[in-house]
Amino acid sequence: MGVTRSREARNYFDSTQGRAAVFSLRPTFREKKDLAGILLRPKSASWDGLGPKKCLASLPTCPHGGRLRRHWMNQTMAPSGERLIDLCAIWDAGVYLPSAACNRASSGVARKRLNEAEKLSSVQEAQLKRLEVTRPRVLGSRERGQVPRMARQPPPPWVHAAFLLCLLSLGGAIEIPMDLTQPPTITKQSVKDHIVDPRDNILIECEAKGNPAPSFHWTRNSRFFNIAKDPRVSMRRRSGTLVIDFRSGGRPEEYEGEYQCFARNKFGTALSNRIRLQVSKSPLWPKENLDPVVVQEGAPLTLQCNPPPGLPSPVIFWMSSSMEPITQDKRVSQGHNGDLYFSNVMLQDMQTDYSCNARFHFTHTIQQKNPFTLKVLTNHPYNDSSLRNHPDMYSARGVAERTPSFMYPQGTASSQMVLRGMDLLLECIASGVPTPDIAWYKKGGDLPSDKAKFENFNKALRITNVSEEDSGEYFCLASNKMGSIRHTISVRVKAAPYWLDEPKNLILAPGEDGRLVCRANGNPKPTVQWMVNGEPLQSAPPNPNREVAGDTIIFRDTQISSRAVYQCNTSNEHGYLLANAFVSVLDVPPRMLSPRNQLIRVILYNRTRLDCPFFGSPIPTLRWFKNGQGSNLDGGNYHVYENGSLEIKMIRKEDQGIYTCVATNILGKAENQVRLEVKDPTRIYRMPEDQVAKRGTTVQLECRVKHDPSLKLTVSWLKDDEPLYIGNRMKKEDDSLTIFGVAERDQGSYTCVASTELDQDLAKAYLTVLADQATPTNRLAALPKGRPDRPRDLELTDLAERSVRLTWIPGDANNSPITDYVVQFEEDQFQPGVWHDHSKYPGSVNSAVLRLSPYVNYQFRVIAINEVGSSHPSLPSERYRTSGAPPESNPGDVKGEGTRKNNMEITWTPMNATSAFGPNLRYIVKWRRRETREAWNNVTVWGSRYVVGQTPVYVPYEIRVQAENDFGKGPEPESVIGYSGEDYPRAAPTEVKVRVMNSTAISLQWNRVYSDTVQGQLREYRAYYWRESSLLKNLWVSQKRQQASFPGDRLRGMVSRLFPYSNYKLEMVVVNGRGDGPRSETKEFTTPEGVPSAPRRFRVRQPNLETINLEWDHPEHPNGIMIGYTLKYVAFNGTKVGKQIVENFSPNQTKFTVQRTDPVSRYRFTLSARTQVGSGEAVTEESPAPPNEATPTAAYTNNQADIATQGWFIGLMCAIALLVLILLIVCFIKRSRGGKYPVREKKDVPLGPEDPKEEDGSFDYSDEDNKPLQGSQTSLDGTIKQQESDDSLVDYGEGGEGQFNEDGSFIGQYTVKKDKEETEGNESSEATSPVNAIYSLA
Repeated sequence: MGVTRSREARNYFDSTQGRAAVFSLRPTFREKKDLAGILLRPKSASWDGLGPKKCLASLPTCPHGGRLRRHWMNQTMAPSGERLIDLCAIWDAGVYLPSAACNRASSGVARKRLNEAEKLSSVQEAQLKRLEVTRPRVLGSRERGQVPRMARQPPPPWVHAAFLLCLLSLGGAIEIPMDLTQPPTITKQSVKDHIVDPRDNILIECEAKGNPAPSFHWTRNSRFFNIAKDPRVSMRRRSGTLVIDFRSGGRPEEYEGEYQCFARNKFGTALSNRIRLQVSKSPLWPKENLDPVVVQEGAPLTLQCNPPPGLPSPVIFWMSSSMEPITQDKRVSQGHNGDLYFSNVMLQDMQTDYSCNARFHFTHTIQQKNPFTLKVLTNHPYNDSSLRNHPDMYSARGVAERTPSFMYPQGTASSQMVLRGMDLLLECIASGVPTPDIAWYKKGGDLPSDKAKFENFNKALRITNVSEEDSGEYFCLASNKMGSIRHTISVRVKAAPYWLDEPKNLILAPGEDGRLVCRANGNPKPTVQWMVNGEPLQSAPPNPNREVAGDTIIFRDTQISSRAVYQCNTSNEHGYLLANAFVSVLDVPPRMLSPRNQLIRVILYNRTRLDCPFFGSPIPTLRWFKNGQGSNLDGGNYHVYENGSLEIKMIRKEDQGIYTCVATNILGKAENQVRLEVKDPTRIYRMPEDQVAKRGTTVQLECRVKHDPSLKLTVSWLKDDEPLYIGNRMKKEDDSLTIFGVAERDQGSYTCVASTELDQDLAKAYLTVLADQATPTNRLAALPKGRPDRPRDLELTDLAERSVRLTWIPGDANNSPITDYVVQFEEDQFQPGVWHDHSKYPGSVNSAVLRLSPYVNYQFRVIAINEVGSSHPSLPSERYRTSGAPPESNPGDVKGEGTRKNNMEITWTPMNATSAFGPNLRYIVKWRRRETREAWNNVTVWGSRYVVGQTPVYVPYEIRVQAENDFGKGPEPESVIGYSGEDYPRAAPTEVKVRVMNSTAISLQWNRVYSDTVQGQLREYRAYYWRESSLLKNLWVSQKRQQASFPGDRLRGMVSRLFPYSNYKLEMVVVNGRGDGPRSETKEFTTPEGVPSAPRRFRVRQPNLETINLEWDHPEHPNGIMIGYTLKYVAFNGTKVGKQIVENFSPNQTKFTVQRTDPVSRYRFTLSARTQVGSGEAVTEESPAPPNEATPTAAYTNNQADIATQGWFIGLMCAIALLVLILLIVCFIKRSRGGKYPVREKKDVPLGPEDPKEEDGSFDYSDEDNKPLQGSQTSLDGTIKQQESDDSLVDYGEGGEGQFNEDGSFIGQYTVKKDKEETEGNESSEATSPVNAIYSLA
């Protein structure tokens, strides 16, 4: 199970006695997973016999010579537990972090990269070292490696993050050397919420630095804590860390409380955070007897865990009593509260019991609750495993299907509050048959894809690092084939205080001015309290040189006596922030803080940085010089950071030399020197090739390396990215690896790694081993199509000044004709080792004349292409250098833009190797002011950037950049217009007029500012406006500033999307490329009343068939004084719509009940709120469909499919058919017995006196059987309509008009006379109609 139990702590109580099972966990040195799959933290006392020294010795070393140090870091996000951190990770990727700030950045990045070194193979680690940004090696210091060339694999994102953090640190504050007097600074302290293990001694950390060394004292619960009076409490030497020892007894709970550390010397007092000390608690489970849980199959079920409240809260997981984990899926899952939810219970759930387990973090114990026994009642007692994957499993088991309903949370709406920066966890668990699917949505927008992730089979939505934009309404939709429901969760984001501008230590010279700024934000807005040396600033002695202005303290004409430590405490109801910042007044000449005369070695064409840490007060200015030259190094290929570091963007041979940094202030100067040596990179110029070998043969893999002769070269081999063991069958030489008697186990990838102290290069090849088999007679016919073999034997002929002929021998086409050849070239001056496409030729060509550029040291190779793919490149040809010439073009994309208000940066796109045309390519940069037509200024630059200093603000310049090499200059360039730097505008728009257009929009008009006050290019006029208050009482509004931009030189504009019925304030500024100018006079305006937004949470419920309940909430934005609500509703049934009814309510009414007049129809409700202006946005909802309402066709088809094959249905139909047949027979008999059908000839048979006839011989014909039978059918709207009978004797062929006799005479010659009794007896024939009988039974 990956967990060992200690005999001393193993307490297992009989669960039948109602006790909980408790056992202690002791993880081994390697991380192991406990029963719940949680990583456990190894304790130093139980590393399976490995002491700290052995453990350290067993760890691998960093490539730069340092030990690979690992330490355990507490991950507060349980249950991830404790994880390893690789402290060499930053260096391995080639990023050097030079200062303490960089070291902090590296550890922060390392936290994002847990166990990264273990995940990467050795080859990948080597490739990570190929980052372009490098740190040179400093002789005499700890060995540090140099990242080599060929970044074949892009570095992971954390490398870029580390580099950016390092660059940010270059502009950080300068720290005071420790040999100078300074106030205390807290360097280490315990976390604010400090939870300790009751089995260990308590440690509350507090460390500080200062000169003189600070003394420490503590408060507990805001009262002085006298350490000397408690024999268990001691303070570490030269530290403020408290140690509370319980080896001689005592209860840790007695020491719970709030602690604060004070570090003091004669220059001030620094404070730690208020540290809340709590002792971890893991109480036992309460004794309880659990009865078996009886549930019907298909019903929902919740097994409650209710763990004992621990500190911190325990991790919950469910297992059986036999320690097998409970399988969770979409149907059965554990909620965030620890309960186990069954969306529907199935018979197989009865096969195990269910026990809730609680794992307590600090004590490493797992407590087990008595198991639940589950009894499932079912109509299908046999648990047929074949039904588990049945498409209609529930119907097959006789479980009724039902619509979803929420098990958690209850109801249709809830709310949740979350703090900014925390994780938001929303959860919806639903029951239903079949098991519902859960989907998540955000009202009015999309879920944040970069932060949102779904958990627990989509039942939980987690949004990491919540911000104010994540507030709003979220809803989860639970659906199955029976229907869907949704639950709305209103999320409010609050915020504990967070820094906008944290106060920093202030180092001033006597007489200088300075300020401490403490700006924080939060929700609610935090309050700011200033303290000095731990005491409220109000009670401190007055200081005429100090002025407090809210969140800022301003110091003027500071003196030595002004030294102190200031504390800024900003707090709200969700937390607090405490920051220390000292004010130190020093008068110190410049001094250098790094060793003198360092030797630094770097690799050619890499980027590097030379450090020159310094200190002085006033803060010195620093300049760099090379080889004693008088010009300051800044610009072009050089960049100087504020902390004094000099960055060289691309190292060249001519950059080798001695660099001097000079720091100067009014008290003197100091300098230091760094000697830079440039080394050639390590190159594998003949790489190992992929090979196919038969078993038992000999294979040789070449690896020829070119390196700087002053560096020691080491060549090693890897197999399948692991170090290769050189056995008896292998021979390793300086430039090759030979394998004798190749075996199948030798198949794989082989990597040659060539490394020096500063860089490395690698190349890989794959060896395929063929088993013994008969060689086919036609090898080409037996092999499938493949990529062509590489061309070989490249030869250069017909050497000319601007051309050369390249000839090659094609490689094997491998059953697929070669279609094309690609010729590539490489030059060794600007981009050595990088191959570029030169030209392309048909597959039938093996010789071509290549056009060349001047002064390029060419090397060529050829790639063959067929329909399968490309071959490996050929071996390179010999080099051919063309003669030089002056450049024929100039650099492009020339620009002149100011980066500061008093400079202009001229940039251009540098020319490549094929357009340089000669050695020492450089650029002649010329500039002059456009309007003065003064003489041209010029300078020669080697890079692609030059900064012109001391320029007026935003002045146009003519700029020219001309290429030049040792053979001459390029053509005369055209002038380009550039501008010097911009400054902030000096004037604000005047005569700002505001006209209210409607309740949500205003129009603005202002006067144009003078062009000379813009001090740059006029980008736009910008209006800043904010909602000051609402005209409605007690309505909170956000006063967040918004802006509207009006690009160009405009004098009017409109601002829309305002809130009606509100007070607004507005200011206008002018914006140029530098930023905003001063703000205009504040204008106030009021928006009129508008229409309200839609009522919120409109809910329609139908508790029964007689009534419908409506509920709603007030609109989110009333936009005026509410005068009521308007409800319109109408009944509808299919396409028929009833009369619309309108109801008006008071503004306080939020409920209404509708009495249904028709139980069949549904209702459509439209609700809107009203102000004096009119009705606002409406919301529409419909009443739920009746439970028996379904698609008629589908229902009828299903009934037919289910009933038609049943035996009882067949028998019933046979009985109905027999009954109909009997009725027909009786009908015919009665007609033949009671009816009179005299048929005679008119002329031959005389009329009898009893015959009712007219004198002319016609008959009084009256056939009542032909009358329509009386029947009825209820229509959809409840009306009754008459229908004809289904049982007319005309349909049976017994009389009726339009019939003929045997000889064709009209049936009028016949007569039918029925008895009145018979006729009356057959009047209601609907009951005996065969059609009606069938429909009535169906």
